[in-house]
Amino acid sequence: MQRLRELSRRVEAVYSEIADTFSNYQQRQGLQCRTGCGECCLAPTIEATTLEMLPLALHLFDIGRAEQTLEQLDQLTEPQGCLFYQKLSFDGKQGQCSVYQQRPSICRMFGAAGYRDKTGQTSLSVCKTIKADHPAKYQQGLIMLQSSLPPLMMQSKEQVNELDYQLGNRHYPINTALQLALEQVMFKACYSFEQSDQQIA
Repeated sequence: MQRLRELSRRVEAVYSEIADTFSNYQQRQGLQCRTGCGECCLAPTIEATTLEMLPLALHLFDIGRAEQTLEQLDQLTEPQGCLFYQKLSFDGKQGQCSVYQQRPSICRMFGAAGYRDKTGQTSLSVCKTIKADHPAKYQQGLIMLQSSLPPLMMQSKEQVNELDYQLGNRHYPINTALQLALEQVMFKACYSFEQSDQQIA
């Protein structure tokens, strides 16, 4: 269990760097997310690794919500948006994250970021809502690609996932990744408890 906690601390340290890097770029370019927008949180296609969900899994374990969350995840019959997104409008497009401090890396980078296209060149990925809100700034961001490169999403994700190959080598739908992270934490907690009992005996 101690190893998972140390690994989680290392993941969170990288998360802090990622958040600063992408937030600074988005603010500098004027390509920030719309306040209260949660459209991307509804998408069942958002993926993460087990490692990326480890800080959240440990947080849920520490506050006594791990088993309850596993039960909720088991009840999901088909892929859907993040379990921890709280809808604040009828269509769900307005809302908020209920685990913001423990959110995975994709959530810290999404909005406006760089990616490598098929030719290996850096391109700009911007969500459709930001494009609609800031069309001129989006066009300016495209023009400035050569002089002001955006931070790369894949590069930052690799920075996290290389901390542990076993937990960071495969991407899953975000709820599945959380379920796997919780199972890791619960297994290690149970094993640690059994080890303690044996030492007492």
